[in-house]
Amino acid sequence: MNIPVGERFSTTTVLTPASIAAFARASGDANPLHHDPSYARASPFRAIIASGPQTSALLMGATATHFSALGHMVGVEFSFRFRAPVFVGAVRLEWLIVASRYSTRLGGYWVDLRGRAVRPDGLTAVGAKGRVLVRSASER
Repeated sequence: MNIPVGERFSTTTVLTPASIAAFARASGDANPLHHDPSYARASPFRAIIASGPQTSALLMGATATHFSALGHMVGVEFSFRFRAPVFVGAVRLEWLIVASRYSTRLGGYWVDLRGRAVRPDGLTAVGAKGRVLVRSASER
């Protein structure tokens, strides 16, 4: 297994009013910014916005999808900085591998990442850092 520093991976997802509302409700977030169009239109955002936990989950999900194709992956540490709202529509989830080192003790790679969620207008809405452990499916 090779996890090269400098490798980038990304995916794009489309958020709908229904998917934003469903995620907010499922996560216990009753903020009407996520499900009430009239309320959201009267807010400074002027529209429905995705919740922070939703954009965070999408970013973490992108790492799980990418690295699980290589072996057993577990997310260890993530942090997020919310810079701008994420609206209904497409959002691009991008990650860069900034460090990759093998741990003999754990039988896998510690992988440090920098990522972001990018709106269609090119603005970074969420900045992210992460660390995952990836072990080959054939090891231990």
